[in-house]
Amino acid sequence: MALQRRLALCVLTGGLLLCVYMLCVNLEKPPSLAPLKHVSSGSRGSEEPLGTSRDQWTRRPPAPELSSGPGGYTPAPTGTPPTSTAAQRKAAQENNVSQSRSDGADRTRTGTKGPVVPEHQQLVQADGPTEPPFIGDSYMSEDVPPQTDCPDDIRSRVAKTEFGGRFLKRIPVLQWAEHVTRDEHRRLSRYPGAHGWGGITYETLVETLSVLNSSASGRLLDDWQRRSNDSRCIRCAVVGNGGILKDSRRGEEIDGHHYVFRTNGAIIKGFERDVGSRTTHYTFSTNTLMNSMRSYSGAGYRGPPQSEETRYVFLPDHDRDYLLMKAAATHTLVERGPERAKDPSKYFGKDVSAEKLKMYHPDFIRYLRNRFLRSKALKTKYKDIYRPSTGAVMLLAALHTCDQVSAYGFMTRDYRSYSDHYYDRSYRPVGFFVNHDLLLEMSLWQRLHQAGLMRLYMRE
Repeated sequence: MALQRRLALCVLTGGLLLCVYMLCVNLEKPPSLAPLKHVSSGSRGSEEPLGTSRDQWTRRPPAPELSSGPGGYTPAPTGTPPTSTAAQRKAAQENNVSQSRSDGADRTRTGTKGPVVPEHQQLVQADGPTEPPFIGDSYMSEDVPPQTDCPDDIRSRVAKTEFGGRFLKRIPVLQWAEHVTRDEHRRLSRYPGAHGWGGITYETLVETLSVLNSSASGRLLDDWQRRSNDSRCIRCAVVGNGGILKDSRRGEEIDGHHYVFRTNGAIIKGFERDVGSRTTHYTFSTNTLMNSMRSYSGAGYRGPPQSEETRYVFLPDHDRDYLLMKAAATHTLVERGPERAKDPSKYFGKDVSAEKLKMYHPDFIRYLRNRFLRSKALKTKYKDIYRPSTGAVMLLAALHTCDQVSAYGFMTRDYRSYSDHYYDRSYRPVGFFVNHDLLLEMSLWQRLHQAGLMRLYMRE
């Protein structure tokens, strides 16, 4: 009888221990995460119509208004060095770089065992938080003398604003023949899409950028001396395609600037009273150009504006941008890719020359993403396809090269009151896609306006 009681006690004790073990295992198991939900749609986006290949993004509903800073994070105070981690120090050693301080930023130069960087082209890393490797918060820095002695230019004002710690005055806006080296190709090949040279062969770079070999290739405003008319300050109008411009009657005001920037499906004919008639700089990627010609032909878009003063600024998303650039500069047909055998003169005119063609530097686009438009999308599976919209790159490029900037046709807080485009025949809501963060861009335009760094056209 005693033996039976002892056996029963053992069985009961073992069962209790097993229950405790199972409870501990369940407590340690992490909760399951619900997948991100996006609304799939085949309709066209407001800033860049969808493509039919890997450029077709997932449509998403508008997010709530953002209260964070324009870059989505709080920058380190000016003059405060970032905290160095063991991982960062190891990465720096592996890349044979040594760091020094200059102009409130960390300058990185190649060490004795690494590639040699010319004195006027150095790598610079601005103050900021510790970043994952794909962010790539190091950029080329080069000496570019100012074009004016404007007493109240953006560069002199930015240091007194919240953007002072983010703004790099020496970052190259454009890439050209002088930038193509084996070492630069190795450095930038780690970043895909518009943020680097990932997927672009060194041979393709040499073939394309070798045609951008004049002094005009490295300057966005290459003809300032001819058009300055003794003005001390460069005034630029940057024109988006937003519906807020409909019936705005801002055309004469826009044309009164020294330079007028436009992008993508910029339809001018019939809308001159509201948007003006001049175009000095037209920004696009090959994908957005082709999609605009398909999507907005019914509204009257036939291709980029063509005039003697117009410059064409490529935003290089893929190798197709480099191939179209080369064909346009050499007056030949496109060799390969989706635009194979197409004649670039159809888009840029028969008299286009290499001096009228320009291309944004991937360091500049990555810098804009990291320092001004740090979206929460970078923490999702869509991080590789997210980038600033083409219009955002154009506007921020103007802010880095002009003395005074006025922005028209960009999103404002009352964007729901206007159609997607000023040329829409009937009301269409603004489209949102995961490859851009238009609400974050809208927040940035407001803050730049409030900081006095640009003038944003608003109706509210």
